[in-house]
Amino acid sequence: MSPAAVCLTIILAIVTTGTAIGFLAGVRRKMDLEQWTVGARGFGTLLVFLLIAGEVYTTFAFLGASGWAYSRGGPVLYVLSYLTLAYVVSFFILPPIWELGRRFGLQTQSDFFGVRYESKYLAAFVSVVSIVSFVPYIQLQITGVGIIVSIASFDGIGRTPAMAVAVVLLVSFVFAGGIRAVAWVSVVKDVLMVLAALCIGIGIPLIHFGGIGPMFAALAHLRPTHLTMPGATANLGHTWFISTVLLTALGFYMWPHSFNAAFTARSADTLRRNAVVMPLYTLTLAFIFFAGFATVLILPGLANGDLALLTVIRNSFPPWFLGIIGGAGALTAMVPAAVFIQTAATLFAKNLYRPLFAPNMTDDQVSTLARVAVIAMGLISLGVAIFSSTTLVSLLLTGYAGVAQFFPGVVLGLYWKRITTHAVFAGVAVGVTTVVALMLTGRDPLFGLSAGFVALCLNFLVTVSVSLRQSAHDGVRSTCDRLEVGADGREP
Repeated sequence: MSPAAVCLTIILAIVTTGTAIGFLAGVRRKMDLEQWTVGARGFGTLLVFLLIAGEVYTTFAFLGASGWAYSRGGPVLYVLSYLTLAYVVSFFILPPIWELGRRFGLQTQSDFFGVRYESKYLAAFVSVVSIVSFVPYIQLQITGVGIIVSIASFDGIGRTPAMAVAVVLLVSFVFAGGIRAVAWVSVVKDVLMVLAALCIGIGIPLIHFGGIGPMFAALAHLRPTHLTMPGATANLGHTWFISTVLLTALGFYMWPHSFNAAFTARSADTLRRNAVVMPLYTLTLAFIFFAGFATVLILPGLANGDLALLTVIRNSFPPWFLGIIGGAGALTAMVPAAVFIQTAATLFAKNLYRPLFAPNMTDDQVSTLARVAVIAMGLISLGVAIFSSTTLVSLLLTGYAGVAQFFPGVVLGLYWKRITTHAVFAGVAVGVTTVVALMLTGRDPLFGLSAGFVALCLNFLVTVSVSLRQSAHDGVRSTCDRLEVGADGREP
């Protein structure tokens, strides 16, 4: 067999196995809305861990992070920083969110906003922002599948056919098994990815430099600025690094699928245990960075940094190993894309369409509409992936800049009684408008700061200011009401 045939056979076997597990996950279970969206709230520590871990090892980690290590250098280290801080944030916010979910039967992030602020319009607005923010993140995953299969096939298969097949498969098992399917496919995906990361991160520096230490010594000698800020960039310095770490750490659990994952847990303690363990899991990302840094010297001058990891693997290992890496990478793209599409479809059906256009819809009808929306979201994301060429990390940061604007509404909603519905609405609107304006006009970063972080600061300012003003106004109005009552001769 040719090298391309060997690789593609192994990739096909891995992807087929993962897809079959996804279909089997929903067998003998009635896939009503509760089961399809949050797994009937019955996931134990292991399944919740794998479901949340699936958000760490996406195509972003596999190709995007290594691509930035190759093309940008030092700035990529923000990934290790923000993930660790994000788990600290999750320790404090996910347990109370889970408790609210259990008490009120919440299934989505927009349900949280709707119940906490008693506004279906705010919940619908959050759904719209979430769905729009999901598009670049789903595009990231689908684009990654195209890159993986194209390189693993030695350019024998184009990106577009590979992306189309991947979308059909992931839409199929999400349609059938919902969140449970995603969780069980994550078992296969995460085992393969951890093993792949270790083999790649140790093997490539060992083959070409004699070890990780000699690799860094050679890189520091030949490219002394690559490992420092701003690395190979002109404007991603320390200010950008700090602001981006803060933006993404606060925004990590603002992704709507993170709420869904939290709602699947059996208890709040399950989420606390995951928050403690997850930083250890993140350490394996460092091995992906090692491969990207090594490739700077092995294959200098690649036009697209996102191709660096798979290209150096293809040049360094036998075809069967490339096939295993390619299969793991394909699942790494498909599993997160599946949960993103499922979450976006649920938001559309449950929190946007039903409350605003069809309030008499039953849960079964919502479930049916969500499944139809899964197909639509898959097609839309495939179309965007085909016609866009943005780098993978840039796509991720674009999505983060949007969903991070929910953070004030969530954290203040949990811990500050004076926050108001109008304040949250205004804050999110100002934050999202600022992000769009800065990114469309090429002002990201702005004075060295991440555009999303600038928007988040304005969001906080508006949310707190409007809440305080409304609270003061309500207090004055209450006093006036009491005075009017007293003027009538009645006891206030």
